[in-house]
Amino acid sequence: MATKAPAKKKGRRWIDYPRAGRSGFRRWLPSWKLLLGTFVTLIVVAFIGLSIAVATTQIPKPNDLAVAQTTRVYYDDGKTEIGRIGEANRTSVPLDRISPQMQAAMLAAEDRGYYSHGGFDPRGLARAAWNNITGGTVQDTSTITQQYAKNAYLSQEQSFSRKFKELVLSVKLETQSSKDEILADYLNTIYYGRGAYGIQAASRAYFGKSASKLDAAESAYLAAIIRAPSFYASKKGQADLRTRWDYVVDGMVITGALTQSEADALVFPEPIPWSGAYNYFKGPNGYLLESARLALLDLGYTDDDINLNGYRVTTTINKQAQDAAIAAVRDYGPTYNTEGLRIGLASVRPGTGEIVAMYGGKNYLRNQLNDATQSTALAGSTFKPFALTAALEDGIGLYSTWDGSSPRTIEGYTLQNYGNVSYGTVTLLKATENSINTPYVELGLQVGTDNVRKAAIKAGVPRDTTGLKADPTTVLGTASPTALDMANAYATFAARGERADPQLIKQVKTPDKQTDYELDVDTKREFDQTVMDNVNFALQQVVNVGTGTTALGLGRPSAGKTGTTDNNMSAWYVGYTPQLSTAVMMAKSDKNGNMVTLEGTGGLSSVTGGSFPAQMWTAFNRGALEGLPVETFEMPGEWVGGGGSTVAPSPTTSVSESPSGLPTDEITPSGEVTESPTAQPTQTPTQAPAATTAPAQAPRQPPTEVAPPPTSQPAASP
Repeated sequence: MATKAPAKKKGRRWIDYPRAGRSGFRRWLPSWKLLLGTFVTLIVVAFIGLSIAVATTQIPKPNDLAVAQTTRVYYDDGKTEIGRIGEANRTSVPLDRISPQMQAAMLAAEDRGYYSHGGFDPRGLARAAWNNITGGTVQDTSTITQQYAKNAYLSQEQSFSRKFKELVLSVKLETQSSKDEILADYLNTIYYGRGAYGIQAASRAYFGKSASKLDAAESAYLAAIIRAPSFYASKKGQADLRTRWDYVVDGMVITGALTQSEADALVFPEPIPWSGAYNYFKGPNGYLLESARLALLDLGYTDDDINLNGYRVTTTINKQAQDAAIAAVRDYGPTYNTEGLRIGLASVRPGTGEIVAMYGGKNYLRNQLNDATQSTALAGSTFKPFALTAALEDGIGLYSTWDGSSPRTIEGYTLQNYGNVSYGTVTLLKATENSINTPYVELGLQVGTDNVRKAAIKAGVPRDTTGLKADPTTVLGTASPTALDMANAYATFAARGERADPQLIKQVKTPDKQTDYELDVDTKREFDQTVMDNVNFALQQVVNVGTGTTALGLGRPSAGKTGTTDNNMSAWYVGYTPQLSTAVMMAKSDKNGNMVTLEGTGGLSSVTGGSFPAQMWTAFNRGALEGLPVETFEMPGEWVGGGGSTVAPSPTTSVSESPSGLPTDEITPSGEVTESPTAQPTQTPTQAPAATTAPAQAPRQPPTEVAPPPTSQPAASP
């Protein structure tokens, strides 16, 4: 009889699910062992996955906003701030420059276990995950490390993927950076309201002090406000802010940063008034900041560099001189009938090209065209010194004689002097002093109009200047340069022939005080010193006895030249001392940017270079040079073309005969040009008040000069 084989015993399953020995729905209920095992397995897998993610993750570059610092722009002392350039008002500081009270307040407010965890709080993370899964209030992670990771490297998106990345980065950060470094980065990254990013900017915005000087009450205030800066800043949020402040103070007691008695003695602080984020570009300073930005771009920096990297930029602008420029325009510029008026002032240091002052307009926020560096205007007779220079280089001296009759037709070109005054035979010096047109046109044609043009370019007038052509009118200033162009060109005269390009940036330092750029002055000799000494002598005589006598109010030696154009389309005074070369330009434009006459401006029927421009020039130099030694020009050691005097005639010296034997009855004992005087500017209806440092008012407005208009009137560049 066959025997039955024994039944095969079933093997034990590794996971008893569905559960054996159960029936119905109980078969599908997991056992507690299965639940525990599943949970432990998930934890292990998550830990392994997190470890792998941390090990393979590289800390990325912080996003731009998280590390953006404003670039600070300073006057030439490197200490006095002009303003700031940048998208975020932030100045990062190391932890040792943040008060211990501020550090403690931030920990009490945001992460009381900061120094004991490894980058994340497991309980807080689990609580946030559970709420998010079950549809409760969406919660964000809470540790300072995680908040810094989110702000510096990630977006503000509320999603599991972003939270996982944040967790991985926070753990990675803790393995690569110290707790102090992360805390400092966090304090320097977050937004505190009032346009302030980072604790240093916030401390100044709320309490007007450095972060190193914050006390406990102020620290608790700033730590409290970061939760909702906009809401807490409103009237509606004040009660909530006070409650949050109390929470932070209590936390400081719990963490041991304060004793209870110290906490009880704290008074809720009152921040300084705030009327909105400060715009450093408002007023005249905006032109300096924008010019500094453009100069940095020329040096190879990018807009991102300037806006985000927190450079410390020292300019060549001198605060005393800049204040004097603003005061000169305010107190001595016209105040009546000034619609569309443009006044540009630029001052350059001879021999270096450093721009020491610049007046580009009243308010950059209203008008972004810089009237010192971008507005152009017909130069008028301020171009005559370039013809004089070309003549001297050609051996034609100051005591050569010329026909000053008016009107005259010279090689088919008909012109006249200002007021159609006929001077007869005059020396080139006399023609320069009184800015007589007819001799200068003849002079320009004799030395070659292209040589006049080349002399202007060698001095510093840009080659591409509008209207800078080689024709008979060039000598009369039909080119349209900027005030900075002319200040720099005349600086070449003051430096006795050494030309330097205009410079605005003196030094650039990184936030950690490393020098990134240093000005290296490069000059080029363009003219012989003897030629320059002759030019300087002649232009001193313009001030002493010619059309520029208003500048005598400076009270120290100076040289210069007035410039006025036909139809009164512009008025200039360009002058210099051995220390400063300064140009003042006045012009008017209509709403469409077309040039219009200056007639009637300030109550004058005709605005000449010897009126408002010379007055502003004199007032500026009085202020800019105050406290500096009086310097004199070198007397010519040789007179080009022969003749000349060994002593410069002064405004009180009567000269009866020149060394060449020519009569000089054009100079009187009073030093005034023997032409009928015209009235000094008297504004209607009111005259600007005189300042204590005001230049002496000249008793009259001397005769001046007129440049004929070109065939097409150039307008100010946009």
